[in-house]
Amino acid sequence: MQAVDTLTPCPCGNKAGYVRCCGPLHEGSAAYNAEALMRSRYSAYVLKREDYLLATWHPSTRPANLKLAAQNPSPTWLGLDVKRHHQEGEQATVEFIARLRYGGGKAQRMHEISRFVREQGRWYYVDGQFPEA
Repeated sequence: MQAVDTLTPCPCGNKAGYVRCCGPLHEGSAAYNAEALMRSRYSAYVLKREDYLLATWHPSTRPANLKLAAQNPSPTWLGLDVKRHHQEGEQATVEFIARLRYGGGKAQRMHEISRFVREQGRWYYVDGQFPEA
């Protein structure tokens, strides 16, 4: 797990900073909507918070582990762009583009439309689709 400077913008891009954005969610607070959860999950990937990623993944689709520490080369996350957030009752979708680079390679874009569900007041990531470019 990486340390984060609390005076810099949150890894998800929020200029308010980690302690006012994703930090409280990583410490157990519930996300107020699916977009906030998705942003906190992006930050968790940046910070290698596998515990948080698994805890916020719906049990019906959750893998046993993600093996983030074993990634070689480890990705460098370059930024997040949320395209859309749509909620209907206890279900939501969030479309985003995350930019990353592996080693010294070329920057890549990961475009995903993620599905979320709210159960007992907490949002969970269910799964995602990768639309064609």
